[in-house]
Amino acid sequence: QVQLQESGPGLVKPSQTLSLTCTVSGESITTNYYYWSWIRQPPGKGLEWIGNIDYSGSSSYSPSLESRTSISRDTSKNQFTLQLSSVTPEDTAVYYCARGLTYLSGYLEVWGQGTLVTISS
Repeated sequence: QVQLQESGPGLVKPSQTLSLTCTVSGESITTNYYYWSWIRQPPGKGLEWIGNIDYSGSSSYSPSLESRTSISRDTSKNQFTLQLSSVTPEDTAVYYCARGLTYLSGYLEVWGQGTLVTISS
């Protein structure tokens, strides 16, 4: 079975870069049935899609975050990463990685447990 696990610092200072890693076990991130997503949920707010990376390594991002976001992968470690630069307290959220189906847009089949990242000085 596939499992996803987020990891990275839980506290990031304003203006710095938030970096998280999603480690995938049980399935290769290069399998063409799937794409891989980052989603976040700020306190008291709804889920917000950040971006995707597909099986070939092609990334796409939310327009509101695109200028600050980079999603990449390390196939040797079966991991994909999120980098969000120039963070502010508004970026405080629980961050999730998830797996979606390439040919069923919007269907996120498997989620990690999430990790809280707090932006504070």
